[in-house]
Amino acid sequence: MPPVAHRPASLAGQVFRGSDVVRRGLLTVHQLRSSAWTRLHHDVYADARLERDHGLACRAVALRLPPGIPIAGPSAAFLHGVTHAASFDDEVHVSAAQGSPLRSRRGLRVHTSLRRPPPAPVSGWPPATPMAPARSDPALAAWESAVWLEPARAVSIVDTLLARGLTSRDALAEVAGRNADRPGGSRARCVFGLADPGAQSPAESRLRVRLVLAGLPRPVAHHPVRLPGGVVLHPDLAWPEVRVAVEYDGHWRSDPDQLHRDRRRLNLLVGAGWLVLHVTSRRLRQDFAAVVQEVRSALLSRGWQP
Repeated sequence: MPPVAHRPASLAGQVFRGSDVVRRGLLTVHQLRSSAWTRLHHDVYADARLERDHGLACRAVALRLPPGIPIAGPSAAFLHGVTHAASFDDEVHVSAAQGSPLRSRRGLRVHTSLRRPPPAPVSGWPPATPMAPARSDPALAAWESAVWLEPARAVSIVDTLLARGLTSRDALAEVAGRNADRPGGSRARCVFGLADPGAQSPAESRLRVRLVLAGLPRPVAHHPVRLPGGVVLHPDLAWPEVRVAVEYDGHWRSDPDQLHRDRRRLNLLVGAGWLVLHVTSRRLRQDFAAVVQEVRSALLSRGWQP
């Protein structure tokens, strides 16, 4: 017979060690197997009603971390509100001092730091607890993401941190200067240089960065184009000097009317003398080389000189 779901009020919404709650008499071993709980790791359980996002993964990992080990990189960015930085199934990134016995394991990626200041408190966040583990401040999380991740994903995280005011260009310059001699320092500066807070989705960020890394000139995210009559349009990516734009078609499909609004807007852009290309999510994943060639040809046709 399956165990009857029993959820003590003190464990509602919590992540906890199974051995701890059994020792305290809150649950029996049999009750831990009920539908009220989700087993996340060995001896780590959570209220089954909690959303299975990266925050839950961080809380589960934090229960098993030694003191003073902060959540870092894309995991810290998630905890600061960048929800696309990582998913439930992604590894939780932490930073440990050189010589720490902590090692990477399933669900946990441990990075070794030669020197590292203690994680800074974050305004508006509670003290570090299993509910809110210690984490890198947003600028340091940006630096770590830039060093540890492939550039397009890292830039999409930095774009969002900047766009939401969680960090600033000055803060990024400071953390890049402070860590200039650490491994990955030049990589981080490159990622920061590619960042653009004008991007409105992670996919747009990835598209922009991949075009630049493919050797095309850097486009402007959501450049304002003022048309006769006062209408202002903001194409996703634009090269204003040659009037070429790229639209990423991946974000209007939940609204059946948005496609019609987008097409009318783009017709106005074409009528004003712009050349507009479209990139779908499928082509971004599966046909990117052809996308690069199409954009290159469009720029050349409008007078761009490599």
